[in-house]
Amino acid sequence: MFKRIRSLIIMTFAGATFALSSSTAAADVEIEYWQYFFEARVTAMDKLIENFQAANPGITVKTNHFPYADYRTKVAAAIPAGEGPDVVQLFYGWLNDYVNAELIQPLPASSVSPEMVDKEFFPMVQAMKRDGEYMALPTAVRSLALFYNQRLFDEAGIEAPPATLDELIEVAKKLTKKDAAGNLTQVGITTGMTAQDHHWWREVLVRQFGGQPYSDDNKTVNYNNEAGQKALQFYVDLADKHEVTDAGFMDEPQAAFKAGRAGMHIDGSFRIGALNDTRGLKWGVAELPAGPDGTKSNYSSYWVNAVTTKAEGEKYDAAIKFMQYITSDEAMQIWLDTVGELPAKPSAALTDENSNHEVYGPFVKGLSYAQSTKFVSESDQRQLMVDMVERIKLENQSVADSIAVAAESEQKILDDFNK
Repeated sequence: MFKRIRSLIIMTFAGATFALSSSTAAADVEIEYWQYFFEARVTAMDKLIENFQAANPGITVKTNHFPYADYRTKVAAAIPAGEGPDVVQLFYGWLNDYVNAELIQPLPASSVSPEMVDKEFFPMVQAMKRDGEYMALPTAVRSLALFYNQRLFDEAGIEAPPATLDELIEVAKKLTKKDAAGNLTQVGITTGMTAQDHHWWREVLVRQFGGQPYSDDNKTVNYNNEAGQKALQFYVDLADKHEVTDAGFMDEPQAAFKAGRAGMHIDGSFRIGALNDTRGLKWGVAELPAGPDGTKSNYSSYWVNAVTTKAEGEKYDAAIKFMQYITSDEAMQIWLDTVGELPAKPSAALTDENSNHEVYGPFVKGLSYAQSTKFVSESDQRQLMVDMVERIKLENQSVADSIAVAAESEQKILDDFNK
């Protein structure tokens, strides 16, 4: 489809003036945006695209989304073939994979100034910088919190969510139910390293027991020690000693909580939208329980948007303009209202209204003392945590031996990357 632009060119030649009619064609531009399927995120992005197109009538944004399990494979196959997204959503921990595979390109400093980003966004976003250029930017950031089922709390006579890890155990015991054969019918707290627990263990529990998961330069694994062992022992004891949980209960932790079969559930702020749509579920949110000496810690993560190497010419220009909008204050507020994830700028996120909000508040407060893991390969590093717990459960390996195996394997990942 073309818009015809009429222009009058006045030319003077050899003392004579000629009026020539000329026309140029300015094509409408269509770009494509991809993200994984999560209903609240899809709803939010549809709204952002609607707003963007209304303000930029020459640009159309086509969207596509895929199940999480298939998403990375689809992206990796499409872009090298010159197909798929011009702007793509990716987890911050995948950045190295996307850069090394040449799937994305740097954001231009003329439009997205690194100095501006450094000043206006949360410091964690600086992990998206390579050689002084930003490769991607988030619309929102997120932290962890403790979701609790208010109806189950009321039934058990529990007046408030646990403030410490010791209280977490005691509250979980009161919320746990079993049938006559001893099988769990309701868990006090959900667990599962494939969900958010690998973050809870790495950046929260390890620190609360006096450790630090990695060296400051992120080149050395630091959890193969007493602090790491205590943190892992606490985690596996929830199932093995206290019998208040089972990682396989109802397959997925969030499914058990949504079904009203779990008293507590640790998850990210992105879960808010889905829980709001769960009929009959009465729930609340609290900050993560503090450690043995009162230490608070949290984990913060984010999904970012990047311009792919497929985007060229007019599509590249349109993609940059779209990127600027979806990382604007307006977009961040829409994302917060729809998805529950916090604005990526402190000026927008750390307001009194947000800090005191019944639902957002615990996440906002947790964000102020959160840590972001600088993943080399998020999926590989996550799988090591899954395997670490599985060896204890299925092979009866000791906590010390299993954590040593995980640390050795993860150190190799870091060493290979830093060669």
